[in-house]
Amino acid sequence: MGWKGTLRAIAAAQRRMERESKRRQRELERERKQVERIQELEQAAYDVQVFENYIEVLTSVHKDCGEEWDWAEISATAPPEKPVRQDVFQEEALNRLEAYRPSVMDRVLQRAEGKRRKLVKAVEAGKSKDEDLYLKALKEYERNYADWEATHSLAVRILSGDREAYVEAISRINPFREISELGSSVEFHAVDSKVLEATIYVNGEEVVPTEAKALLRSGKLSVKKMPKTKFYELYQDYVCGAVLRVSRESFALLPIQMVIVTAVSEILNSKTGYLENRPILSVAIPRKTLERLNFAALDPSDAMDNFLHRMKFQKTKGFLPVERILPSEIEPL
Repeated sequence: MGWKGTLRAIAAAQRRMERESKRRQRELERERKQVERIQELEQAAYDVQVFENYIEVLTSVHKDCGEEWDWAEISATAPPEKPVRQDVFQEEALNRLEAYRPSVMDRVLQRAEGKRRKLVKAVEAGKSKDEDLYLKALKEYERNYADWEATHSLAVRILSGDREAYVEAISRINPFREISELGSSVEFHAVDSKVLEATIYVNGEEVVPTEAKALLRSGKLSVKKMPKTKFYELYQDYVCGAVLRVSRESFALLPIQMVIVTAVSEILNSKTGYLENRPILSVAIPRKTLERLNFAALDPSDAMDNFLHRMKFQKTKGFLPVERILPSEIEPL
């Protein structure tokens, strides 16, 4: 092959390499797009799961409740036992000292006295270890006793109908953590030993997403503006569910027979143009009525019809202000 043929062969080889590189580049580009599509579909599925879970949490808060507190059983619980000092490690070391008999080699090499000194030091170290363990157990006992004493005292006061003890129990045990995670806070006032007033400051309408997320048949994410009626329906269920949850936790914690729960939210005052905290739902809930409900299946908004309540709600405008139900409006229990 002449030099021209050699050049043509080299050029042909270079073109083949370029074609191979271009082909590989196109393959990598296709793979990149496939990976991006998979990631997009996975992200879409994840976003929809997060959205649906949030809606579930928002509208199902009424379904859960803490364990019922048996204050009579708590008041009868015996106090923790005070620890007794034990000389376990000291006695073990002392037994080894008393049992020590120098061997022939100990005498020959004059090691007996040194070993005996070590055994004596071990007795002192054992005594110190026993003392440390006793002091540690004593501190733990003192903490446990203080906890028992406070809980026992609280139980006795609750059983006697002490209204301050009711509020103290709510403050100490805080059974409304899940509601607080949704941004609401709760205040209480014990009317008497049977009736409790609760005010729950619910989130404003911003707690409900303004956009609805769903998956298309293709697996892609669909984001649409939440229909106004659906938006307010979700908000109503959230508020009513929170009211039911407060009442359930109150009955589980305290030996009361009635709880008046009022939900308060920021409402625009058209006269002043400012947002004001106003009651939007007020409900008087007797224990006997609440205990008959099936919380796993009920609709929290519809459930308000089981009780004396005040609620003005419009499907396209949401809640309107109402008057709080007062204890004086309730028949004596």
